[in-house]
Amino acid sequence: MPIPPEVTGEEIDPDVRQELMSLPKGLAEDVSRNLVMVAQLIDEDPERAYEYAKVALRLASRVAAVREAAGFAAYANQQYSEALAEFRAARRMSGGVDLWPVMADCERGLGRPERALAMAGEPEVQKLDKAGQVEMRLVAAGARRDMGQLDAAIVTLQSPELASSAHHPWTARLRYAYADALLAAGREQEAREWFAKALEADKDGATDASDRLAELDGVEFVDAFDEDEEDDENGALDADRGDAADVVLDDEDDDEDDEDDAEDGDERRQG
Repeated sequence: MPIPPEVTGEEIDPDVRQELMSLPKGLAEDVSRNLVMVAQLIDEDPERAYEYAKVALRLASRVAAVREAAGFAAYANQQYSEALAEFRAARRMSGGVDLWPVMADCERGLGRPERALAMAGEPEVQKLDKAGQVEMRLVAAGARRDMGQLDAAIVTLQSPELASSAHHPWTARLRYAYADALLAAGREQEAREWFAKALEADKDGATDASDRLAELDGVEFVDAFDEDEEDDENGALDADRGDAADVVLDDEDDDEDDEDDAEDGDERRQG
């Protein structure tokens, strides 16, 4: 697949670049450029990102970072079986546990929430950093919801991280998930409170908490573009009515002129 010439591969994360040093220089450059494209496109155009990931995988399947990138690209395209296989391969190569939560979420995507819950209780979770543990909590709560256990999902999300007033990269998502679970359980007032707290922490717009709040408050957004079109249509109708009125008036004037001419003719005949 074509890669823009301005993408050099130097944009890649230093740790990934270090992994790629095991490859011949030219090959390492090709792989790194494809990985840069994956990173740039995965949010906005996951299908294209997936294609670049497959190229990188074909070139360097024995590099853990490449298997991980391929896993995330497959995950973004809801190819959960493929994503899980790539994440497992990356974990075997690196020996790390960072991918444990997303692997569990793949199990959810495959319709196996009970496996995701089992993974939430494994020793690997204790080896995760705080962000990873919060992510695992989110996945476990999602699995509970998949199984229809709403109250258990709410309890799963209740944690010191949820109660903390500090803002971390995961704070907005944790609060949002809690609000959404509360709403699903019919606890609307509490849900509104937590959507507001999620919005307060969501500086990057990672959630649609503002829209959910507006929906709960009964606020309806009107598309300004649609309003303009409606105004144009109304204006056209008004113009048509005006033209019609002018025609009617012109016809009335013509009738009056005809009546005047007839009267003048009668007067002349009588004279």
